[in-house]
Amino acid sequence: MPLSDREQTLTQMSGENLPANVKRTSALRRVPPLEVLRYRSEHGGEGDVCAVELPLDTPPITVEEPTGRLMAIAPGDIFLATPGHREATRSVCGSLPAGGLVPGDLYWVLAASGVIGELVGDSPFEEGYVGRVRYLGPVYADHGERLNIRQFAVVPPGGTDRNAPVHLIVGTSGEAGKTTAGIAVLRTLRVRGYATVIALKATGGCSVAEIALYQDFGAAQAFDCIDFGLPGTYPAGREGIGEFFGSALDFCFSLPADAVVIECGGDLFGANVPEFLTCIKARRADMKIILAASDTLGALGAKQRLAEMGLSINLITGPCTDTPSMRERTQALCGIPAINLLRGPDQLTQSNLSGAAALNEGTT
Repeated sequence: MPLSDREQTLTQMSGENLPANVKRTSALRRVPPLEVLRYRSEHGGEGDVCAVELPLDTPPITVEEPTGRLMAIAPGDIFLATPGHREATRSVCGSLPAGGLVPGDLYWVLAASGVIGELVGDSPFEEGYVGRVRYLGPVYADHGERLNIRQFAVVPPGGTDRNAPVHLIVGTSGEAGKTTAGIAVLRTLRVRGYATVIALKATGGCSVAEIALYQDFGAAQAFDCIDFGLPGTYPAGREGIGEFFGSALDFCFSLPADAVVIECGGDLFGANVPEFLTCIKARRADMKIILAASDTLGALGAKQRLAEMGLSINLITGPCTDTPSMRERTQALCGIPAINLLRGPDQLTQSNLSGAAALNEGTT
């Protein structure tokens, strides 16, 4: 009797060697090239470097490779990814099952960065990375050590906080313009003569393309959760997340910098953003907060939510400022300067100058 695809896979999973140039996703960008790679038929946990296979009877998918380039995964390809969670507000949601991934079972690619897990909710949009893959097992290096991205996290320099001013960008949802706002803040600081600006994507998932954008616009260094050993800051309420955020902030604040720009992925409730805000408030009570809001109602809700945490918004941007009427309504109802930063800091109109002053106040 012919074996099923799963049975054939299981018979081959006693410990297969992988080529040194095996395709790898961007969640593994800190894992150095290794000459000898071998996977074993074992359960896979969060952050493990794992081998997965796109079955022959499925369409190709597109993922992000460590350089940020979009890479095609063809049916039959074995590639490297990592188990994890994702709780996106406007895209795919999924989780890591209790006990980890089981060799031979099918799971889903949850993010372009190569996060693998059980699918909880599909995206309303067409996502090129979404596809079912067969989990093969965790990868071991040439000396027999099991690989996990935590092993390649940045090493804390052990320095003290240099007290660089912080500009924090938060949003009311995904796709509300947070990265656009962060880039605009970065450009403003660079124009004002800040030579060394550090960028941190503090919460949510990981993306080389996003942090590379900050570097394109002049950030001296840019970091996200991968640099500190997690493929994402999900799920909400996870154990030890406060210590994780504290270590990331301590690292960034110890670097020589004239300013630090921090973007919180997602909204104000998911991806452990509340825990991060508590963590950063303890270190920077005087930080400037820029809110990217989709509409005026969202901006009002965010203002109330942040006020409950003892935080005040300095500037509002996002789609709620796309037209003069929406911008004026948002500014009037919230009592906070509102600017459409999509135009760029070099295109602010005279009526926006009060908002620009709020952005720049305290950074001279």
